[in-house]
Amino acid sequence: MTFFATERLALRHFRPADAPVLAAYRSDPEVARYQGWEVPYALGAAEAFVRTLSWSDPNEPGWFQYAVEAGGELVGDVAVNLHENRMQAEIGYTFAIPHQGKGYATEAVGRVLTHLFADRGLHRVSAECDARNARSANLLTRLGFRQEGHRVQATWAKGEWTDDLLFGLLAGEWEARTTVR
Repeated sequence: MTFFATERLALRHFRPADAPVLAAYRSDPEVARYQGWEVPYALGAAEAFVRTLSWSDPNEPGWFQYAVEAGGELVGDVAVNLHENRMQAEIGYTFAIPHQGKGYATEAVGRVLTHLFADRGLHRVSAECDARNARSANLLTRLGFRQEGHRVQATWAKGEWTDDLLFGLLAGEWEARTTVR
């Protein structure tokens, strides 16, 4: 089932056939560096994750993961954690290395933000990233997020303390940004 289409992408439910590709890009140490999982990311874990996602609903509170497809190929995913109040959410995203630097993340996350603000009427969307992940911070800034905080040595990940950057975007800011274009 495709939820959204952009000029180059389809955002859809994960399918069982996606598990090997998901396991492959999550097993890439460069992709996993700033994420919470360890490498290698086992095929069995990817299959279980895809099964879990098959019954998740993007309209219900909690995490939902959109598979991002370009030219019929899974290139990454965008996650949305809808708050219990259904008025705010947190987003995250992961893209395979060969598909980074092509604007896919900007296009996919931008489309999800349009859905969350324009279609769903959310008030606020937040995101956070490892402070060393300049590409992720730049993506959020490019999409109109403002950096709201910098937590120093706030997360213990992969054997080290890391800094977290906190970002936020309000519906009015998104609307003003998209109206100007």
